[in-house]
Amino acid sequence: MYINIKVYLHSKGANFMQSGNFPVPNSEFKKDPDCTAAIAAYEWIQQIKISFAASEDFRIDQVVYNEDNNITELVKKVNSKI
Repeated sequence: MYINIKVYLHSKGANFMQSGNFPVPNSEFKKDPDCTAAIAAYEWIQQIKISFAASEDFRIDQVVYNEDNNITELVKKVNSKI
């Protein structure tokens, strides 16, 4: 299954938003949708950081999936779990 993720980020003194559709395991999403979406978002944010050569002021401002599910704090916590 696919979920839509929007990330609001800050880097190099500017705010920006990226969005996209991402595959997630259906069984995992049914068990814990927020956690599954947070892992997918975290992995994507890591790719964004590399692609944009993120600066030291890089930060995650907000992460939302499927339009109205705010998982910002979960995404920030994923780093310690991976």
